[in-house]
Amino acid sequence: MKRFIPLLALFLAFSCAKEKQDVSRIEGKRININDSITANQEIEDYIQPFRDRIQEDMEKVLSYAPKDMHKGDGELETTIGNLMADFVKSQSEPVYKKRTGKSIDICLLNHGGIRAPIAKGPITTKTAFNVMPFENSIVVAELTSENIHALVAYLAEAKRAHPIAGLTIKLNSDFTVNEALIGGKPIEDGKTYTVVTSDYLQHGGDRMYFLQDPVSLDVLDYKIRNAMIDYFKTVDTIPARLDGRFVKL
Repeated sequence: MKRFIPLLALFLAFSCAKEKQDVSRIEGKRININDSITANQEIEDYIQPFRDRIQEDMEKVLSYAPKDMHKGDGELETTIGNLMADFVKSQSEPVYKKRTGKSIDICLLNHGGIRAPIAKGPITTKTAFNVMPFENSIVVAELTSENIHALVAYLAEAKRAHPIAGLTIKLNSDFTVNEALIGGKPIEDGKTYTVVTSDYLQHGGDRMYFLQDPVSLDVLDYKIRNAMIDYFKTVDTIPARLDGRFVKL
């Protein structure tokens, strides 16, 4: 047993010495990454099959757009905004209903979240990545009637084409609310309503603070972009319409 004592003492002494060491200086060097750096052919050959497969998937045709759709083709509603609100609501409905037994009343998204138009012609997977490049996930917030009224007031004050579905709003010429209906019926005080939206907005993005304190919140583990791709796969030609869901009289 005694033969191990010197080794143990040496180890402890070395450990103590290491603990006393201090970093006196850190040096760094800037390395510019540009076209002058040549590719490693071995690495390029390894990743090429994966790159080709991704490219193939991105260019796969899923559906067809009958006309150009962009977020500037209407004042308070747009063709692409209506499309997005409708498919987020319809794609989320069966998932939410299976989990909770409840239906979704409203979809609310944000105008700024639409990052590219949809051009007339074939729609590919790449289209979905262009329109929705973010990793935003879908959530369903159950809101009180007070917060629903705040939602309507926000949309009227914003005077912007934030995408909605399940909710119709008519504004007077001075942008005051003339009528707001959910499923064709007036908002009932004391009732709660379910709103499908993005996790970004539910956390208060775009100052949508009325979403932050829900009665209940369900995270669907479903990204908006994935819902878009799934929707495109189910339709031959996507709808491109303004239907009067958000108008000024």
